[in-house]
Amino acid sequence: MLIQFLPLDDQHLDHVWRIEQQAHSHPWKESMIRQLDSRGATHFCMLLDNQVIGYFYAQNIVGEVSLLNIAIDPAVQGKGYGKQLAEFFLEHCESVKAESAWLEVRESNFLAFELYQQIGFNEIDRRVNYYPTEKGQEDAIIMSYYFFH
Repeated sequence: MLIQFLPLDDQHLDHVWRIEQQAHSHPWKESMIRQLDSRGATHFCMLLDNQVIGYFYAQNIVGEVSLLNIAIDPAVQGKGYGKQLAEFFLEHCESVKAESAWLEVRESNFLAFELYQQIGFNEIDRRVNYYPTEKGQEDAIIMSYYFFH
């Protein structure tokens, strides 16, 4: 099984859009998924045997990288691919000499929160009632990771 990480391009977007709709309770709009040239764009996909199984969208603004969206195809979740993708995100940040990485995670997403802690992110703050849910709102946990070059 060959795993590759490639910069996102148009050929990957139909697969990414399918995963986005399946993996998130509140997916991004398709127009956001298809916009690859935003300021500081740092978007990658993860391929398993040449099939897109995951991706992340990030933004690098003067050495501060924000992880905006990340997902693994639900058909292959639970096999460690999410951790590999998140670790690749940090490796990429380090390779471009980023000073810090930031993300927000839903407070109900315990598995993601634990994964981010495992790989070195720390909880910094919360955005109260930030994310919509089926029953109202929930907090976003803000997490950061600092690189020491």
